[in-house]
Amino acid sequence: MVSAQAMPHAMGSFEPLISAGPALVWTVVLTFVFLECAFILGLFLPGDSMLLTAGIVMASHAAGETQVWLLAMGAMGAAVAGNQVGYTVGRRTGHRLVARKNGRYINTHNLTRVADLLERHGFVAVLIARWIPWVRTLCPMVAGAAGMDQRRYTVASTIGAIIWAPVLLLMGYYAGGFIQQISWLMPIVIGTLVVCLIVGTIVGIRQYRQEMSQPVEDFDLDSAGADADTMPLPGLGRAHHPPGHHPGTAHDHLGLQPGRGDHMSGFHEHPTRELYR
Repeated sequence: MVSAQAMPHAMGSFEPLISAGPALVWTVVLTFVFLECAFILGLFLPGDSMLLTAGIVMASHAAGETQVWLLAMGAMGAAVAGNQVGYTVGRRTGHRLVARKNGRYINTHNLTRVADLLERHGFVAVLIARWIPWVRTLCPMVAGAAGMDQRRYTVASTIGAIIWAPVLLLMGYYAGGFIQQISWLMPIVIGTLVVCLIVGTIVGIRQYRQEMSQPVEDFDLDSAGADADTMPLPGLGRAHHPPGHHPGTAHDHLGLQPGRGDHMSGFHEHPTRELYR
């Protein structure tokens, strides 16, 4: 058995992971964050885990505290830019998004849940979406396709990014500070996390290819309001309707009643909302 004193030598092969330049960490983290917020591929990338791991890696550097705060600001920018790209994709594709029959994530069920989340909670929904990985990727595209006011969407997504990126990075950084006190443990933790991220990325890309190979399924955003009452997102509960209100009518469709409340004032009416390709 390898003793604790001999462990640093035994784990010498992981030394490059600890001494890797911040530039490499920056490149990987910002790329993952942008892709996760902008494109469907981001559904299958370990974005949250990447931020936590980056924080731990930064804790092993002498200038880690400065670097982690700079990286947090960079991650905020990447998330905001990615959200804008995702919104633009949804807005400019003629209200068409990808839905896959029997898809694990990109299916009509999940698109309906995201559309219902935006319909019921609007501005707050964009903040909530930041903390739900698959919703974080689908939300910008659905918001753009649904015609959510871009200024309101930008404000909400920016606030979410400002909270999300630093929280995860700093969690990793301060956890890394505790791990750093045990000299032989840091190489094991970083090595394990990096390997898991690499494997997770490879598996995610394979899942993405499998998902996109599924046949296309039509998704009508207007019908989402009729079905969404039976499938609320976890923790959000069901909507409460006034007496005499019938779910699934035109009053439940996105943007048809701007006066319903502040959370709906950011939507515009669109005569056709079929999201398919």
